[in-house]
Amino acid sequence: MDTLLAVKARGITKSFGDVVALDGIDLNVTQGQIHGLVGPNGAGKTTLLGLLLGLAVADSGQLEILGTPVGRGLATPDGVAGFVDGPGLYPSLTARQNLAALAALRGRDVRTSGIDEVLEQVGLTDVADDRARGFSLGMRQRLGLAAALLTKPRLLVLDEPANGLDPAGKKHVHGVLTRLAADGTSVVLSSHRMDDLEALCSDVTILATGRVVFSGPLSKLAAEDRELDYRLRTSDPQAARLLAADTAGIQVVDDAGARHDAEVLVVRALMPALDELVVRVVDADIALRELAPVGSSLEAAFLALTEQQEAGR
Repeated sequence: MDTLLAVKARGITKSFGDVVALDGIDLNVTQGQIHGLVGPNGAGKTTLLGLLLGLAVADSGQLEILGTPVGRGLATPDGVAGFVDGPGLYPSLTARQNLAALAALRGRDVRTSGIDEVLEQVGLTDVADDRARGFSLGMRQRLGLAAALLTKPRLLVLDEPANGLDPAGKKHVHGVLTRLAADGTSVVLSSHRMDDLEALCSDVTILATGRVVFSGPLSKLAAEDRELDYRLRTSDPQAARLLAADTAGIQVVDDAGARHDAEVLVVRALMPALDELVVRVVDADIALRELAPVGSSLEAAFLALTEQQEAGR
């Protein structure tokens, strides 16, 4: 199985003076997978991304990237590209010149380096000859992604890649990342946007106080062991409300948003109790037209897990 891992980390620790940034981190990233990294400020996300990009070295533990053990020297591992804390750009150069400078630094022939191709990939063809100093935050993020793609990486490491993007730009970048993963490129990305992670990632790792508090498929965060609020839209909301009130483990929530929609009922429950309610609604010949979490299930799990970790420090 290890041969299928783009990243394999075991017991990784990293300190800066008296501050422990990473405390025994284990991480698996499967090849061709988009893996999300989430955590509150100070959780260790940036430090971990820096290790993957060769910008820092772990104090202890074992790290393999693309099947190769990472040594104790600062160096970008072969086949890895990305950025942390925003891409570094030359503001006085155009988008095309920035990419040409990067290609030249890597000893590549600018004429055959694929600059036009990556500019088109990230949707910057129309501003290719505009200076980077005039770019918005979202455009700089897209140019940073283009710079990473220029190297045709097998592992792409991105810090808040959707930061500053408008809805159209975010949709474009999501499409780029999804296609890369489908073609076999592994992606590790951090984001504070839970909707981005839920839309893109198959697996997610949640960090808190330098430790992993969850790592695995998003489906495992679907609240089998924690209560969430759910919206139920039915053909007979009054009857559904009576059934919910009579079902063990179900709490009917007086939701302000639901009061404006007579067909919507909001309940709080664990997954087994919710399943029982659905069965009872269907058995009562009530049409179930919608069943969805109120808000993000990932956000609810994130808050519960990180607050629990903080409380146990």
